[in-house]
Amino acid sequence: MRNHDMISSMDKASLIARKHEVIAQIARVRRELERENQHPTKKNKRKRAQLERRLEQLMAEEYRLRLQIDRSR
Repeated sequence: MRNHDMISSMDKASLIARKHEVIAQIARVRRELERENQHPTKKNKRKRAQLERRLEQLMAEEYRLRLQIDRSR
C-alpha cells in the first residue's frame, strides 16, 4: 500500500469511528428527548428545545460524515 493510500484509509477509518460516535450520541439524545416529551412542562420546555437543537446538529454532522466517507473511497 502506498503512503497516500495508507493516509486515505486512516482518514476514512477515523471518519467512520466518528460517525459511530455521533450515531450513539443521536440515540442518547433521542432517548432523553423522549423522556422529556412524555411529561412536557413549562419547566422542561427549554431543555426540550435544547435537545431538539442538539439532535439536529448531530444529524447534520452524521450526514456530513457519510458524505465525506463516500468521497474518500
